[in-house]
Amino acid sequence: MANTQKLGWIGMGRMGFSMAERLIKAGHDVTIWNRTRAKAEPLAAKGGKVVDKPVDLGGVDVLFSIVSAGKDLKEVLFGPNGAATGDKVPPIIVDCSTIAVSESAEIRAKLKERGSDFVASPVSGNAKVIKAGKLSAVISGREAVCKSVTPLIEVFAPKGVSYVGDGELARVCKIAHNVMLGVVIENLIEITLLANKMGVPRHAFLAFMNNGVMGSMFTGYKSPALVNLDWTTTFTPELLRKDLDLGLELGREHDVPMPITAATRELLQAHIGAAMLRPDGEEYLQKDFATLMETMAQMSGMKLTSENKNVPTGLE
Repeated sequence: MANTQKLGWIGMGRMGFSMAERLIKAGHDVTIWNRTRAKAEPLAAKGGKVVDKPVDLGGVDVLFSIVSAGKDLKEVLFGPNGAATGDKVPPIIVDCSTIAVSESAEIRAKLKERGSDFVASPVSGNAKVIKAGKLSAVISGREAVCKSVTPLIEVFAPKGVSYVGDGELARVCKIAHNVMLGVVIENLIEITLLANKMGVPRHAFLAFMNNGVMGSMFTGYKSPALVNLDWTTTFTPELLRKDLDLGLELGREHDVPMPITAATRELLQAHIGAAMLRPDGEEYLQKDFATLMETMAQMSGMKLTSENKNVPTGLE
């Protein structure tokens, strides 16, 4: 797709900033809105343009968004000065958020009334994955429209863009993906603590795991956190809880039992509850979801300390 297209971007969080930055660095014309303007300003220095209201993005050819929840997406599209409320509405809106299937369908219907095509395009990874050029995406919507925007998505998701069908099927895939994220981190923490309590250094155990058939990009890039207790935020416990709830809701609606997901959700809730009793509870809950390890260690009668090891992330 030609770089002459005008692109819009809503959302400058941990993911959105790095994704929009890749489009700008690739030479695309990108105009940005973020609720906190200061978070978008660094991209202005790199060639992006920053506007004051979402409605100011009405004239772009393709509008991208990535926000925390469905209510936030509805607000930036249809709320006061929303991107889809002006005389001009972007003909294509590509949303990369993780939201409920029902919310996505509602948004799609409203945008169709305004003459706009909606592409669901959630992504797999975090800011470090984006910078390493290993982000991937899943997309759904009208096939021709999805094909037309795939080259743009590939700029920030070069690992691969999977078209899975019409409507909200990409939402289903991303919710399933994040359910696995929760289950895997819980189990990885459990077995790491077991090995550690029996005398195996965490860095040695995780090196073994990452070199074997059970290793993955995820286990690799979470290993430094589990070894060195580095809770730099990639994704918060409360956002993970939201996604586990979305998965369990789909399971109930479609009669698919999800007992492992349910158990993981309750352990995560226990972690969130314990965090809320801390003097720094609110701040602590803004740290990475891998802090779950500290609650699991406490339940195991263990006091963790950093191993201070230079552990590879697998993203180099």
